[in-house]
Amino acid sequence: MKSLKGFFIRLLKSKIFRVMYWITGMFFFFLFIMDSFVMPWYVNKGGTLTVPNVVGLKEETARKLLDSLHLEPKIGDIRPDNTYPVGYVVAQNPQPQQVVKTGRRVYLTISGGEQLVIVPSLKGRTIRDSKFTLDRIGLNQGGIQYQTSLEFPEGTIMAQDIPPGSKVKRGAYIGITVSAGESIDSIYIPSLIGKTLSEAQKILRAKGLRVGNIVYQINEEMLPNTIIDQLPRENEIVTTKKEVDLFVAQASEKKNK
Repeated sequence: MKSLKGFFIRLLKSKIFRVMYWITGMFFFFLFIMDSFVMPWYVNKGGTLTVPNVVGLKEETARKLLDSLHLEPKIGDIRPDNTYPVGYVVAQNPQPQQVVKTGRRVYLTISGGEQLVIVPSLKGRTIRDSKFTLDRIGLNQGGIQYQTSLEFPEGTIMAQDIPPGSKVKRGAYIGITVSAGESIDSIYIPSLIGKTLSEAQKILRAKGLRVGNIVYQINEEMLPNTIIDQLPRENEIVTTKKEVDLFVAQASEKKNK
């Protein structure tokens, strides 16, 4: 222990330790000067200001505002945007309210407008298949017209009101023309699910169709006397006077009691 204590005493009295002590002291003093005086002077040299919010402004208006504050606007990117029209600022860097030096560059992201969708070809598809295809890319199935055709089988799409390859906005409706087969009497089955039995019967008569078998099924989720299913299904192609079977909701015997 005495020898170790003596070693530390000799080390503290040594010239090397004194040099290291002064170097360390000077280093921390240098850091203090840089942090307290040099860096603040450098940051404030030329002045500082708060970055304004230019998101939502036209590009030209945003440029003029930034120029008037002695900031340098730069176009960083152009991207599709559903919120702002073409040519409006959708993002900026640095962010609003950030304190920067005068002359700082402010990068602007500009709206390229709403993203467009390419309309697919629906010819030859079934109504169900076309609806699935349109839903998958953000489009909607529009009106359905029926025409007789010797070329296309019943229930297949013959034409569409917006040509394939066209660019449209998301959510646009694509109308289609469906083959009714060779007979002009061919029609499509309407949707009856959720209708009352009397309403369904009226709809079928108006379409030139007949009511087929009426099957009552116990169903606790729908009101009694409501159509819960049908055969043929909605949008199937049939000839006039075709019979449509109806499945009607019926309350359970316990509930009736």
